[in-house]
Amino acid sequence: MRPLKSLFAIAATAIAVLAVPTLAQADKLQDVLGSGKLRVGILTDAAPWGFKDEKGEIAGLDADLAKLIAADMGAKLELVPVTGAARIPSLLSDKIDILIAGLGATPERAQQVMFSQPYAVVNLGVYGPKSIPSATGKKPDNLEGRTVAVAKGTTLDVWLTDNAPKVKLVRFEDTPAALAAFLAGQADTFAENSAIAIKAQEQNPSKEIELKFLIRQSPAHVGVRQGEQNLLNWINTDIFTNKLNGKLGALQLKWFKEEQTLPTL
Repeated sequence: MRPLKSLFAIAATAIAVLAVPTLAQADKLQDVLGSGKLRVGILTDAAPWGFKDEKGEIAGLDADLAKLIAADMGAKLELVPVTGAARIPSLLSDKIDILIAGLGATPERAQQVMFSQPYAVVNLGVYGPKSIPSATGKKPDNLEGRTVAVAKGTTLDVWLTDNAPKVKLVRFEDTPAALAAFLAGQADTFAENSAIAIKAQEQNPSKEIELKFLIRQSPAHVGVRQGEQNLLNWINTDIFTNKLNGKLGALQLKWFKEEQTLPTL
């Protein structure tokens, strides 16, 4: 039988353990508000989402949305350039606080990233010159035997690989390289989203770029790390507020030439 003093000591230790406050969970929203700085990952090679303007500064819809969110948060904005392949790894490694980089939601990505409500929506498809007939059905039969330039590992690459085996895919490291190959005549067509295709047509009117085959619509979302629910709730509220006050619509008009009706997540 234990001495009475030992029993008291054990009881006191148990009470002390129970009295220790639970360690606070990480909260990125509070971190940003506390530091007064918001780090946003941005593409710089995908106009009109994000690109370097003639002054060498980052511009585009995503950059403007980042400025709007940072201003509403009362934080100083730091734009961090990311590549398409490094977007999610940069977020997971805490090099950035949030990701605004034309990011589409997929079940695979949702295992690592939480997605906001959409702030823009584009069409994913294959684009090319008028001389190539457009698809008349739900299959890209019009592209059989033709070359399609695509950034490797993208949603477009995966879809075309799985659903268009008779299309000759030519994979490149990123969007600019794939687009450059098409413009140089190294590929018959290119696979991208409609915002980038429209910008390419504006810059290269002689190419007469138009949609050859529509794959699907693709909303763009702000991305945060898994578990950062408070930050995600704040971003969703801010996007909703800026839809109502017209600021988000004004950005869509500026960069996409139309104000969009957005789906919900």
